[in-house]
Amino acid sequence: MCGRYTITLEPAFFQQELALGKIPSEWKPRYNVAPTQNVPSVKNAETRDVEMLRWGLIPHWAKDTSIGYKLINARSETLREKPSFRDAFHKRRCLVLADGFYEWQKSSKDGRQKVPYRFTLKDEKPFAFAGLWELWRSGEKEEVVSCTIITCAANAVVSAIHNRMPVILDKDTCWRWLELQSMDALTGLLKPYPAEKMRAYPVSTRLNNPNEDDPQLIQPLAF
Repeated sequence: MCGRYTITLEPAFFQQELALGKIPSEWKPRYNVAPTQNVPSVKNAETRDVEMLRWGLIPHWAKDTSIGYKLINARSETLREKPSFRDAFHKRRCLVLADGFYEWQKSSKDGRQKVPYRFTLKDEKPFAFAGLWELWRSGEKEEVVSCTIITCAANAVVSAIHNRMPVILDKDTCWRWLELQSMDALTGLLKPYPAEKMRAYPVSTRLNNPNEDDPQLIQPLAF
């Protein structure tokens, strides 16, 4: 799964690299993005404007927002079948902007605390996760626009730490995720990012606390 990620580069850099539209003023660099927080995303391929969506999908039929905690990720293999994602896959796809993500190493036999690893592109450029979005309304007319990040099998870099990874789309593929209509063509985008273009390094266990959010979190951990 993908439960934490980063948006450390300045919004203007994302805007230039991915040819984005308008940037919301509340978008600031983040070093420990956690579920239920608002994250920069793009829903419209024509304007390419960035909007802040709540991370953790809340289907329109949900009784309340609590289900979002369970739907921060969507498995690429079952998007066409799961009621929570099926309709959004057809009609409400989005890009969730990022420049890195975290996974925790597999449990160690000696009982030591698991060490988190950060994964980025080798060229350190920004990218987008393939995502889905939903509009939820409560009986009191509250509206929440939320999103989920799609995951796939891990590539060779990530699999040493975890068996799943988020679907990464770069500037050459991201807009196809919003523009394509063929389900087969869309499914073809949901694959592991090339391992030779990625890197991984350990970071501080301070990351375990979602209230921690500073540049030191992305510094390589010295063993």
